[in-house]
Amino acid sequence: MEKRFMKGCEAIAEAAVRGGCRFFAGYPITPQNEIPEYLSWRLPEVGGAFVQGESEVASINMVYGAAATGTRALTSSSGPGISLKAEGISYLASAQLPAVIVNISRGGPGLGSIQPAQSDYLQATKALGHGGFRTMVFAPATLQEAVDLTYNAWEYAERDRNPVLILMDGCLGAIMEEVELPPMKELSTENTEDWSLAKVGGRTDNHMITPILPEPALEMLNKFKGFTYKGWEFSDVKVEEYLLEDAEYVVVAYGIAARVAKEAINNLREEGYKVGMIRPITLYPFPKASLDNLDYSKVKGIIDIEMTIPAQMRDDIELQVKGRCPVHEYGRSGGMLLDDEGVYEAISNIVKEGE
Repeated sequence: MEKRFMKGCEAIAEAAVRGGCRFFAGYPITPQNEIPEYLSWRLPEVGGAFVQGESEVASINMVYGAAATGTRALTSSSGPGISLKAEGISYLASAQLPAVIVNISRGGPGLGSIQPAQSDYLQATKALGHGGFRTMVFAPATLQEAVDLTYNAWEYAERDRNPVLILMDGCLGAIMEEVELPPMKELSTENTEDWSLAKVGGRTDNHMITPILPEPALEMLNKFKGFTYKGWEFSDVKVEEYLLEDAEYVVVAYGIAARVAKEAINNLREEGYKVGMIRPITLYPFPKASLDNLDYSKVKGIIDIEMTIPAQMRDDIELQVKGRCPVHEYGRSGGMLLDDEGVYEAISNIVKEGE
């Protein structure tokens, strides 16, 4: 595989192209601007199309149209832009169209801060748009993981005929790391030929691109999608479990927070404190089993580390812990970054108070 030293946003963009992306529409917003900037010249090199839409609303609807033809389509934004795209994302889910959405998150609420944050967890996992649909949500912690998840994202999207979201904070979008880039995928119509408008004669499933369904048909669609979402919990959960075998305290963190927390955990281990970590890679479906399977006769506490205040993942954690031990939280917010010393001190204080 080819190795390159790349910035996070640009690594995602290149991985998308190699994964088959041939259409992008988006609108500038910090801290994801390097994705459209990169794709503006890269997509034409492979026969793809780049459009800077006049707005986020226009852009997501362009992705909607491109996806309907079976083209692997991508859009990217940050929190406020994702909010504007929410209606279009819901329409993609309703029309059973695959697409990939990237959120390089920043501080909020409102206009918030252009600095990195993890304040879009609830938006990504609970309220990406109206109507009760779900998407798979991937949260990489390294640029290599971001490359790999982006590269394969359309496989999930086309399998389920559903949008897929990649959530990555602005820290990871801005840092540079060496990555191994996968080969260009051979594009095929095999996964799209039954429904794509590009098929000769049009779609064959009698399913409208803008569905207006009678109530019984809409209920059947929702039942089918509910079955699909439930299946993800059995086949598609991705999680890293770190030093859990003897852990008395378990950190739960994702993305950049997990990277910072792992350093603190290693230092605490050297001091003799038994701390481990659960790192969700899929935020939805959430890795419930990892929390269920902990030995609560040993585990004295769970520590949720997030770059947002209040912690947004805590509700999902507490639903699985079910009161079997205390759940603590520590975070920074509004663009204030987590640092090694602050996370170490927060975890250390909780552990030492429990002695």
